[in-house]
Amino acid sequence: MDKGVLAAALGSPAPFGQSQFAFMRGNAFEAKVKADGGAELLRLLYERLGDGAAAPGADVFAPDLSAAGPEGRAARTALALREATAAGGWALLDHPMLALEVAGSPAYLEPDAVVVHPDGRWTVVEIKSFPMIDASADAAKVGAAARQSAVYVLALERVAAVTEGAEVGHRVLLVCPKDFSNLPTASVVDVRKQRAVTRRQLTRLTRIEDLADALPAGTTFDPACSPQELETAVSSVTAAYAPECLAACELAFHCRAKCRAEGAVEALGRSVRGELGGLTTVAGVLAAAAGKEGDPADPTVAALRRAAALRAEALESAAALRGRGQSLEGAAGCR
Repeated sequence: MDKGVLAAALGSPAPFGQSQFAFMRGNAFEAKVKADGGAELLRLLYERLGDGAAAPGADVFAPDLSAAGPEGRAARTALALREATAAGGWALLDHPMLALEVAGSPAYLEPDAVVVHPDGRWTVVEIKSFPMIDASADAAKVGAAARQSAVYVLALERVAAVTEGAEVGHRVLLVCPKDFSNLPTASVVDVRKQRAVTRRQLTRLTRIEDLADALPAGTTFDPACSPQELETAVSSVTAAYAPECLAACELAFHCRAKCRAEGAVEALGRSVRGELGGLTTVAGVLAAAAGKEGDPADPTVAALRRAAALRAEALESAAALRGRGQSLEGAAGCR
């Protein structure tokens, strides 16, 4: 079930998405980077990750990866990678299809490009439309691109494991517009940390069959059901809401509304939730700060009461200053 459809049926559609203009701009930039058989892309990669090999020439292998369905495309991609590695030259795979097992089910991934080096190394290439200004890009966006690329690296490693002479590089090439132009520039991003985190997360995922077995009998996420039935079904699946979810999950607005209705501190963010310890509601936090609830020996409660006292002192001082200023203005007016 598509989460966007489910969110709309629940009455909390996600009012965001990439604009048509941004989508077109991204496609145009990618086409520019890959024009002329990927000459500019290969030039950028050779400058940063050539490692002493001969520069790519006009004989770069660019296989046709078309096939029926994602399974067929993934198989065709694997064959092309093996052929390119055995040939011992440069190869550029445009939008290859990779397969990765997620919770016992296959997930199909499509990186922007994968380059095969003459020494058998495979490099993931990610093309993004956000700019690099003075050779530096937005850290949050680069981090997201690194996490995305790490998943591609993991999927490639499955193919490399059964391909003689192949090795997946842990450095990926991130291609972006330079400064405020549409000219491409590139940066090398080491994704070893993101790869390790992603691998660990994948091993901890519960199989879909196990998740389904844990649901109450008769649970359905059919959008044709009433909002009340859907609400009951969604509530049967434990979710840990955080404001960061708003950027990635279509159900985030539904979870946020529920979180706010319950007065849960998760709505304030993971860092705040972690600092509050056993206090799980905003009402409980305010009561503890006011001295109405909570154990004074609890460090969290003590810190909240200290913060409340400092706030009251600051407000009292500000009120006194305002009163003094008004008295001086009145005295000056009488003169």
